[in-house]
Amino acid sequence: MKTAIWLYLFLFVAFFDLHAQYPILTPFAISLGAAPSFIGLMMGMYSITHLPGNIMAGYGVDRFGSRLFIVFSLMGAGIVLLFQSQVTDPWQLLVLRSISGFVLAFLSPACLALLARISNDRTQQGKFMAGNGLVHTLATVVSPAAGAYMVAKIGFTTAFYLLGWVLVVTAVCALFFIRDIKAQPSNEEQEQKSKGIKPALAEATPIPWLVYALPVGISCAQGILSFELPLMSTSAEGMMETGLLFSVVSIGALITLSMLFLNKLSSYYRTLWGALALALVYFVIAAHTPLPFALLLLFVGMGKGIILPAISTLLIELSGGARYGRTFSVLSIAYSIGAFLGPMLAGQLRDVLSPYYLAFLGLMIGVSILPFHRRRTTLTPIFPKSR
Repeated sequence: MKTAIWLYLFLFVAFFDLHAQYPILTPFAISLGAAPSFIGLMMGMYSITHLPGNIMAGYGVDRFGSRLFIVFSLMGAGIVLLFQSQVTDPWQLLVLRSISGFVLAFLSPACLALLARISNDRTQQGKFMAGNGLVHTLATVVSPAAGAYMVAKIGFTTAFYLLGWVLVVTAVCALFFIRDIKAQPSNEEQEQKSKGIKPALAEATPIPWLVYALPVGISCAQGILSFELPLMSTSAEGMMETGLLFSVVSIGALITLSMLFLNKLSSYYRTLWGALALALVYFVIAAHTPLPFALLLLFVGMGKGIILPAISTLLIELSGGARYGRTFSVLSIAYSIGAFLGPMLAGQLRDVLSPYYLAFLGLMIGVSILPFHRRRTTLTPIFPKSR
């Protein structure tokens, strides 16, 4: 449990630092002379360079543990931000964002794998995943508005410089305070050991690829939202408004993450129905329904607060309790593909088709595919029994 607390603390600082850039990167790129289509390319490249890092993390975390990958990811992202504070050309920013995408690809698989190893109980693991989502959300409630406020007061250069040093210091602290732990034996293995029987090695259960279609759709929708909101206005006042809108999304996620009774529901049904509800919200936004935009963004956040921890728990259940690094690596790859496709499509098609309608389509495709995945075990009931 001590490991989880330290990990949550460092994750809070890291997520705060990274999400503080959301409302300011697009205005910064525009100030360098970048066009909206180039910004879409930049956001897409940031996501696509996640892929090699995700693949390396999958095998590396299972073999060498999570600690060094967490430290490397935070340190690398901090150094990139220090260089980013000095860029004068959009292409320099594109290169640095691509490098940042690679080094940050190790962070999520390493953290999720470490959290999953703390306990072998499925209910407890679900709570750890919900805790990860809660920490993430708490950091992002205030960080976008804080990032916009920093730029308004001290400018882009100083803001990136300060954020970079925060990540570097966090990486050094993580090196000393985070410790790797081995996967906890299951209840059956503990019982066999007490009887003097050598437990069989855990074997990873193949996870159907169709399961990963929904994470692609979710990150595609999130990428579109992250691309569209900053384009609403690039003035100082507009950046503050954009930061507040990002915070509204995080508040919505915080609301549903605080509903602890949701963890008692089946992770499969939480994933399926939460994604369907999220898709409908994006459709309402695309249809220009006369509802307050901030209210709709609050609903978007509430949907994310249900889905993201549920997906992690679902994958733990499907993995058979082994190879968490590879399992969450493939999940991160799916997220990276969606985050690449979202801004790219939005940048190219926003004059022809509402990007929010593209987000709706991506989510609906994932929702439609998920029920067809074949599992070796029967679907869990809506209220599964904890072991």
